[in-house]
Amino acid sequence: MSSKGLKTLIRLSKFNVDEKQRMLVALQGREDEILGWIRQQEEQLKEEQRIAAADAGGVGFAYGAFANAWLSRRETLFSMLELLRADIVRARDDLAVAFNELKTFEITQRERERREQEERDRKEQAFLDEIGLNLHRRKDKTGG
Repeated sequence: MSSKGLKTLIRLSKFNVDEKQRMLVALQGREDEILGWIRQQEEQLKEEQRIAAADAGGVGFAYGAFANAWLSRRETLFSMLELLRADIVRARDDLAVAFNELKTFEITQRERERREQEERDRKEQAFLDEIGLNLHRRKDKTGG
């Protein structure tokens, strides 16, 4: 694989990692949103309980229906949260795979560049050795 092809793969892998990170952040934001709804529902229940306790004859009789509806909404929210958390786990796994792939390409590229530099250094040293040897030969021929 050419160096250019590997650099293209690295660029694509970085894009893939960025996309996976964005997806994970979006899912985590949705999780925070659902948790906020759950907290809001719990606060609303406490308020309704307080009102029902204060006016047992008037509003208190409707509290039972409210409580049943609240339990149903709460169960729905927790089901949504459970499904979302499973999606978050999958998204984290996908991100880890994409990140490992990116690192593999980057390490391969660094290693390739290191080997190319070693080869250039070796050729340069051989060239300098040849110059030195030629200078030594000329010196020996002229004055020896």
